[in-house]
Amino acid sequence: MFAVLRRKVIASGGSSALVFRNSVHPALSTTRVCNNALGEKVLSLPRRLSNAGYICHLINSGRGTFNLRPTREVVGSLQPFNIQTSKMKFSSDSGDLVDAVVPFMGESITDGTLATFLKQPGDKVDVDEPIAQVETDKVTIDVASTEAGVIQKFVAKEGDTVEPGTKIAVISKSGEGVASSKTTSDEASSQSSSTQHKIEESPNAGAAPHAVTPEATTPSLGISGDLVDAVVPFMGESISDGTLATFLKQPGDKVDVDEPIAQVETDKVTIDVASPEAGFIQKFVAKEGDTVEPGTKIAVISKSGEGVDSSKKTSDKASSQPPSTEHKIEESPKVGSATQAEKPKATTPPEKPKATTPPPPPKTSASDPQLPPKERERRVPMTRLRKRVASRLKDSQNTFALLTTFNEVDMTNLMQLRSDYKDAFFDKHGVKLGFMSGFVKAAVSGLQNQPVINAVIDGDDIIYRDYVDISIAVGTPKGLVVPVVRNADKMNFGEIEKEINNLAEKATAGSISMEEMAGGSFTISNGGVYGSLLSTPIINPPQSAILGMHSIVNRPMVVGGNIVARPMMYIALTYDHRLIDGREAVYFLRRIKDVVEDPRRLLLDI
Repeated sequence: MFAVLRRKVIASGGSSALVFRNSVHPALSTTRVCNNALGEKVLSLPRRLSNAGYICHLINSGRGTFNLRPTREVVGSLQPFNIQTSKMKFSSDSGDLVDAVVPFMGESITDGTLATFLKQPGDKVDVDEPIAQVETDKVTIDVASTEAGVIQKFVAKEGDTVEPGTKIAVISKSGEGVASSKTTSDEASSQSSSTQHKIEESPNAGAAPHAVTPEATTPSLGISGDLVDAVVPFMGESISDGTLATFLKQPGDKVDVDEPIAQVETDKVTIDVASPEAGFIQKFVAKEGDTVEPGTKIAVISKSGEGVDSSKKTSDKASSQPPSTEHKIEESPKVGSATQAEKPKATTPPEKPKATTPPPPPKTSASDPQLPPKERERRVPMTRLRKRVASRLKDSQNTFALLTTFNEVDMTNLMQLRSDYKDAFFDKHGVKLGFMSGFVKAAVSGLQNQPVINAVIDGDDIIYRDYVDISIAVGTPKGLVVPVVRNADKMNFGEIEKEINNLAEKATAGSISMEEMAGGSFTISNGGVYGSLLSTPIINPPQSAILGMHSIVNRPMVVGGNIVARPMMYIALTYDHRLIDGREAVYFLRRIKDVVEDPRRLLLDI
């Protein structure tokens, strides 16, 4: 067994070596020097190592110790070699460098993907300031700096799979080694810019004096604190990213505080990106179609407008120069034409063009399908909302045991009720009386009579809901959304109509929020507004049933032994047959039919 004895030597710089069997062996790879006087091998340390302040002597346990006096003489003999040192500190001794590692991400999360770096090498960071983000299959984790300092380098790259404890960056607390490299890069960039400036000046040496204008210089980016970033706002608890759909402004446009400058489409809602300050849009740093997350920078706003007007002037002058050049080019043929007029040449009759026969069409067999040309097709990427709707509806078909039952409703009494009280209803509630409020009240009555329709399967359990939140399917230009009328069982006709109109206006304008679409225990879809006569709607997960309304058509019906024309509507109920039996589904539709055909049942609760 061996032990190590560490002895401090010269403060201004020393050597570190291991002595064993009259030989001095360094801890690092070094240059070998022979000391003939002592007959010992001496290995000097690297020239740039200045922080090694100890001599390490091996002590052989049980065999006595080595003589330390010759070692001191060996070290003394190393002084004339004039080992040069630099001011770069060795991280293991000085403690200046610290590692930023991936933190604990959760009990069931073993790894994640290094999604993005929030900082760059050379940036200053504070304690616990996020420098990177790691995406897992459940949450997004911030990797924070353990100390205040400057990022020296990254040791991982975006897209890597990392685990808790994985080192991704090195932080320098003092900033040494970072500032020097940045200074070197700054000097290199300044030299390249000066060289480029000389190169740009050389073509103008023989040009006219007016070719050099002050506008040729690069416009300033504004004073300190003049530029602010426009970033993507928080989009909702379950929304992690979106697609930058469109820019509502252009670089150079004037914007006010909180004025929308872009729109981000998610799989549920459309979010406006607003300007944080009043000013001018200097530039966009993202483009349409990019996938963005909350906090992503998409534009730079100049509060004073500096750097925007000058660039627009430069572009205006650049656009005004080509017409003058083109004008000169157009004048030159006129001079040439006058010269040709003075010296006419013998003209020869033009040769008759030879008739060219078109190439024969490719031969196709009778069995080959005749496909339309690709020029008549358009390929458009799906919006995130459309992809989300497609995914949810397909999941519904794959998960539920879908079954649809039908019935028909005589709308005579409900239409007569609407005709008699529509004016008085509008005067009191400020909204028109429609058919949706009657069907919502009928659905509430049916759900209260058949509670299993309002339930849902969760694993091996059945969740019975003691509330009634009715989702209303609304078709918008961007896709189908389903806002929720909450506590519909506690609303009257007027409150239901107001809430439906309010949600429909928000959905059409794209300003509906996540909270207004979350939840819902039962859905009503009215395809009759588009003229649908009959359909089989698909369940909206995680619900268990959906009611489909259709168009009203006068059909001959037998009433009291006589054939009369009646306004009839087909209604359909699609339900999850794993939970709901046909008996409950038919009873539910019968209740809808009874209440709509005779609304007085709601008053008497029969």
